[in-house]
Amino acid sequence: MSTTVTTTELVVEDVLGAPVQVFAERFRALHEVLAASVAHGDRPYVVTLEGRLTFAEHARRVSSLAHELRTTYGVGKGDRVAIDAANSQAWIETFWATVSIGAIAVGCNAWWSARELQDALELTTPKLVVADARRRALLADIATTAPVLSLEDDHDRLATLHPDAPLPSADVAEDDPAVILFTSGTSGRPKGAVHTHRNLCSVIGFHRSMDALAAQYGDPVAPQDKVYLLAMPLFHVGSLHNLAVPRLANGSTAALHLGAFDPAKVLQLVQDARVTHWGAVPTMANRLLGFDRVGDYDTSSLYAFSLASAPSSTAFKERLRTHLPFAGALVDSYGLTESCTAVALATPLDLAEAPGTLGTPIIGVEMEVRDPLGNALPPGEEGEICVRSAYNMLGYWENPDATAAAIDADRWLHTGDIGTFDDKGRVRLAARRSDLIIRGGENVYPAEVEGLLVEHPAVRECVVLGVPHEDLGQEVGAVVVPEDAGTDAAALVTELQEYAARGLAHYKVPTHWRVAAEPLPRNATGKVVRPAVTL
Repeated sequence: MSTTVTTTELVVEDVLGAPVQVFAERFRALHEVLAASVAHGDRPYVVTLEGRLTFAEHARRVSSLAHELRTTYGVGKGDRVAIDAANSQAWIETFWATVSIGAIAVGCNAWWSARELQDALELTTPKLVVADARRRALLADIATTAPVLSLEDDHDRLATLHPDAPLPSADVAEDDPAVILFTSGTSGRPKGAVHTHRNLCSVIGFHRSMDALAAQYGDPVAPQDKVYLLAMPLFHVGSLHNLAVPRLANGSTAALHLGAFDPAKVLQLVQDARVTHWGAVPTMANRLLGFDRVGDYDTSSLYAFSLASAPSSTAFKERLRTHLPFAGALVDSYGLTESCTAVALATPLDLAEAPGTLGTPIIGVEMEVRDPLGNALPPGEEGEICVRSAYNMLGYWENPDATAAAIDADRWLHTGDIGTFDDKGRVRLAARRSDLIIRGGENVYPAEVEGLLVEHPAVRECVVLGVPHEDLGQEVGAVVVPEDAGTDAAALVTELQEYAARGLAHYKVPTHWRVAAEPLPRNATGKVVRPAVTL
């Protein structure tokens, strides 16, 4: 097919034995995306506070690196290349070189311990590991036979060694694996979600559809002139699948923040790169609220600000609108690693009409709320959220039991999340099934209790957990981080107990409390790591 993709028409095709909506005109493999990107020439693909990389330069560097992966390191179709590093231009180039020759890029969580990293390498058995200095120190304690490339010492040399190397390509099918990213791992060992060329090319189609919709509603900025802030880790679908990949396809720019999140440096990048779009996790947005110099930076280019990757309360969204000049048209979304991108999107109008909603399914997503027997439920009734789309992962790497539990024979992904539809087809998330507290036969959804508690002005953040009880099965417990570190803990607990009793049924009111001095532990996507919280 032509590498020029211009429409967002959907058709139904057979995907792995099931009828799935797909984009009629689409890229069929990621090496096609790389090849088409050459047409964007000297436009900037990646910009940082330190420099910029054009599309043409990127294609030359990736071609040289891909040649080395094949000839020197013997990497071929289906081989895994593990990338274990903080965000960098080299991370992105390594990814494109890997997938363009039909190999599988394994995005390792750069925050892992040596034990967690070893588990991932044992699971995926990479042919090659590419790591930065900090992660190579961990690798020194791990038994692996794979050679290790240094991002600092080897990458630039390999990316410039063959300046005239042809663009890489591979004989891959749409449903061949391209990427392995790991689930958040909030319980047990993280599982490797396998994403295919179809998955990532479908995400490109979704972003094209969003550009077309924005233009239809009067967005004056052309798609190729948009600049997207990339501040989340590249081992997360929010950054890799939904920023780095579609930017290469659409000719737009990724403004890459390097290092730990720093409000001053991030806002400097927004100013210098003229960032137009930013999808932030709530933790980042919360740090901006606590940064008193936002007004010192020119953020006038930033007109699309969204929340992603972790739930946030209605009260928190309102604080963002009030205190951040670019958060007026705030949007929210719902997705998971297994779905590659958002499965639902809430517009500013949705949030105004139904605060707390996560919006309607995105283009190409079929969504149902089902009862325990698998029957679709009508609006207003709670059940498990299930989705089917061309974005859904292939399965979990080397884990057929977990795959069968997550994806049924008709390619429906069972999210494990509990939610409802309203009468306008908008979905609202109640809780993760695994987090559900059952007290005396009554269901308690932590998200509901947490949503109430964080609206109390004395509460900075909180998490609600189930506490074993001999008679009731479970009781409700809450760990609360106060706004003021000097708060009297006993008085706060009394106040919150009375406050919760006014807003919740008696069985939902926490009976176990802990006032914590330290912030709640969160993973790379901003979600609270519940097993790490103790009462």
